[in-house]
Amino acid sequence: MNKVPLTARGAEKLRSELERLKRVERPRIIAAIADARSHGDLKENAEYHAAREQQGFVEGRIKDIEGKLSHAYIVDVTDEHTQARASGKVIFGATVHLLEIENDEEHTFQIVGDDEADFKNGLISISSPIARSLIGKQADDVASVETPGGLREFEILEVRYL
Repeated sequence: MNKVPLTARGAEKLRSELERLKRVERPRIIAAIADARSHGDLKENAEYHAAREQQGFVEGRIKDIEGKLSHAYIVDVTDEHTQARASGKVIFGATVHLLEIENDEEHTFQIVGDDEADFKNGLISISSPIARSLIGKQADDVASVETPGGLREFEILEVRYL
């Protein structure tokens, strides 16, 4: 499997979630299963089945996070030695302030890994059309993005490495 880019903040969020699942959720579910078993017949015990379902979900999520972290390539854009940072280019993890040329709307996006993307909070996936059009460009460049609604053009106002 190929390495998957992940920001340092995204990796930390995944580690925190993994820790919570292992130290809080897993023991809580084990206790709920034990309690439900003590009530007798398991065939008609809704509490037991619900706890087992939760257990399956939590164990699946633990495996998913462990897999993501084991294949992650963590990019820290705050590192001053990053070559692209020195040139002011848009790279994975950069925060980009844009002006949409057609309607004079300003947008700010951080380019993150697929699992970190949250458009409403300004986090766009590295594999999104907007991010792909921005990579390698710098302030004052124009990026064109083909969308279902037609061509959109963005002028890069600022590139930051937060």
